[in-house]
Amino acid sequence: MQKEAYIFKVPCITLRDTTEWVETVEDGWNVLVGVDKEKILRAVSKSKPSLDTHTEKFGDGNASKRIMEIIRDYNE
Repeated sequence: MQKEAYIFKVPCITLRDTTEWVETVEDGWNVLVGVDKEKILRAVSKSKPSLDTHTEKFGDGNASKRIMEIIRDYNE
């Protein structure tokens, strides 16, 4: 859900110490807190990332449209 939250611009608090989606942490949209109660509470109160830090690292949502255009152009 970390990547999906990032794509939909929803802040994410991950109850783990590591993540495969380091980009989400680097951009400030995901906070790793483990199971530490104080870290969780701090993250909940401070988790307000800036839209300026959000990028389209995982695409812009238009891949299927571009694929269809390539297929259509190939068949012409």
